[in-house]
Amino acid sequence: MKHFAPSIAIDRLPAPVFAELAQRIGAVKAAGHDVITLGQGTPDQTTPVHILDALKEAINDASNLQYPPFRGHDFLKQAVADFYQSEFGVNIDPASEVAILLGSKAGIVALPQTIVNPGEGVIVPDPGYPDYLSGAALAGAYPITLPLLAENAFLPDYTLLDTTDVERARMLFLNYPSNPTGATATAEAFEQTVSFADANDICVVHDLAYGGISFDGPTRSFLQTEGAKDVGIELFSLSKRFNMSGFRIAFAIGNPSVIASIETYQEHLYVSAFTPIQQAATVALSSDQTCVRELSALYEARRDALFGKLQEIGWDGPIPGGSFFVWLPVPSGYTSQSFTDHLLDEAHVAVTPGHFFGEYGEGYVRISLIADAERLVEAAERIGQLNLFRQTVAE
Repeated sequence: MKHFAPSIAIDRLPAPVFAELAQRIGAVKAAGHDVITLGQGTPDQTTPVHILDALKEAINDASNLQYPPFRGHDFLKQAVADFYQSEFGVNIDPASEVAILLGSKAGIVALPQTIVNPGEGVIVPDPGYPDYLSGAALAGAYPITLPLLAENAFLPDYTLLDTTDVERARMLFLNYPSNPTGATATAEAFEQTVSFADANDICVVHDLAYGGISFDGPTRSFLQTEGAKDVGIELFSLSKRFNMSGFRIAFAIGNPSVIASIETYQEHLYVSAFTPIQQAATVALSSDQTCVRELSALYEARRDALFGKLQEIGWDGPIPGGSFFVWLPVPSGYTSQSFTDHLLDEAHVAVTPGHFFGEYGEGYVRISLIADAERLVEAAERIGQLNLFRQTVAE
């Protein structure tokens, strides 16, 4: 049988590290252990009933089962524009400033291929979501690391970038609230980003995957920043905000030239999202947002319960301001991987090693708040029994 070698583009893709972690967890479970799995980024709550009802109703309409328009339905684009006005006070033209995506991951991977040429640079946050690198690799782009450091609250410091790299850069990815650090952006950070991008002709792509899950006040949209639409776009996902991860629906919003390139690119890949999903998404955006506030409060309560126990066992780290992730330093004598392995083998607690998210993730692990508070506390108790940290509360 002939062997057809993968293309150069496929060979450039990062290794599937999360699949390897899942296999390790599966092996420990198969050995009969009760594993508390806190390494995933998938919501554990169900989609709100009113959204599911809208989906069911739409599916029962035979006219919705045909091909949707290639660029998506106008009614959904209008709902996105109305939502951005009510939620963020941002004016959006639904006809030229909204593109419908089959999930924000699809947009992340596609975007460098729409405006970045081979050999040009894509700036990616480190630590950051690994698929920012995947999109750059498929585009034949040059990845440029933007270190996100604890001493700067994991916010970007563009003075850390090499001048030659900046001259080469064409695109910049950012993500707040952050996966994996849980950091939230300040108005000043976004203002600095706009100035940096404008001065260097760089397109900003702000990934608002965790919009609505914010503990220190309302979520900040990049597009609220003066001049933001001049230099970039925002990706807005319904997966985490409405527990709609399986629906695969998201949006790119902002600069019309970038939106036009995305829509042209997508027309060559697929027809738009299934019409009933677009109708359900319209209901999600247009309805009362109480369910989102309740979800954010749930994650905040879980965060507080976990940190209460972490304080008892002496494990200190930055308290996240948003998302459903906790970013914690590993104890002395461990790497991210060796500590992750130790927790899985000895405490039967699964977390994600920080180096999965880049060079500057080494020395950390990511814990997901995707279990109820009691289970999170149990995980911390199991870790505490390993006596790796200084005890701060008397037994």
